Parts: sequence; C-alpha cells; structure tokens
Amino acid sequence: MTEPDQPERTAEDVAWGRLQRRRDRIRAEVRRNRAGGHRIPTWVLAAVLGVFLLGWLALILKS
Repeated sequence: MTEPDQPERTAEDVAWGRLQRRRDRIRAEVRRNRAGGHRIPTWVLAAVLGVFLLGWLALILKS
C-alpha cells in the first residue's frame, strides 16, 4: 500500500507512466534494430518475397 504522506497516483499519472514505458520499449527496439545482427539479411527476405509474388502471379495468369 502507499504511505500516508505520499499522495495516491492519479489516472493521469498512470497513463503518463504507461506512455513513458511504451516510448522506452520502442526506443530500445529501434536501438536493437540499428545495431544489426540480423540472422537473415533484408535483401534475402526481399528476394524471397519477390519470387513468391511472381510465382503467385504466374499461377493466376496461367489458370
């Protein structure tokens, strides 16, 4: 429980705390993404997506 001499947190304080934690999580994620260390390079993922889409389009056009 809270101490008698400490005021209770308001709904605004709780919302502000959640917003701060969310911002901190986003900043940490961006920092991790900028650091690299990805297992599969982005260009490989883009190439696989392109092959998949071209195959799908070929199936549609040949049917």
